[in-house]
Amino acid sequence: QVQLVESGGGLVQAGGSLRLSCAASGRTFSSSAMGWFRQAPGKDREFVAAINWSGGSTYYTDSVKGRFTISRDNAKNTVYLQMNSLKREDTAVYYCAARRAPAMVVSSPGYDYWGQGTQVTVSS
Repeated sequence: QVQLVESGGGLVQAGGSLRLSCAASGRTFSSSAMGWFRQAPGKDREFVAAINWSGGSTYYTDSVKGRFTISRDNAKNTVYLQMNSLKREDTAVYYCAARRAPAMVVSSPGYDYWGQGTQVTVSS
């Protein structure tokens, strides 16, 4: 079993930055692909970014490319999402997810464990 705990959300002005963290329990973190998803009010949960087990491969949805960076520290069992140049449309609850597999995927059913989410609000 893997438990995921997100932190780092908050209120930020448009153009600002936040760094989300996701701390994972369990011995399988270093062999697990990780992902970040988000859900805005009234909308479906959507894929944001993913990273493979080693951190050597990453993937982003088009709307965040060049602004967000996903990374991981396997020694700390933590995955990060650095968010720069934030826009109002980035406002959402952000969720961390883990797979029981080393390769990353972009679909939410491909993930086995989920955190509770952290709120990110971008004001104009």
